[in-house]
Amino acid sequence: MLVTTSQTIAGKRIVQCHGLVRGNTIRARHVGKDILAFFKNLVGGEISEYTKLMAESREQAIDRMRDEARRLGANAIVATTFTTSMVSQAAAEILAIGTAVTIEDE
Repeated sequence: MLVTTSQTIAGKRIVQCHGLVRGNTIRARHVGKDILAFFKNLVGGEISEYTKLMAESREQAIDRMRDEARRLGANAIVATTFTTSMVSQAAAEILAIGTAVTIEDE
């Protein structure tokens, strides 16, 4: 299933709009990774443990959004956006939102 942040897809036309779809996940930090992050903060640089955690969270949110779109009969999602919010001091939510559509070749 094609997922895009744009409103249109080159070479395709939207033939049906199925509505809003979303997928989310809430992930908590791992104590061991927090310790590694603490030391990275001392010397500077990317905290790759958190980067990996957020990337996995985004993929899970996208997968859940795709599942919802499939249940509606869509074959693509347009106008996709992402939001992140803190649920607690140690957990964050990733939310993917888009519009489920059926597309076909022009």
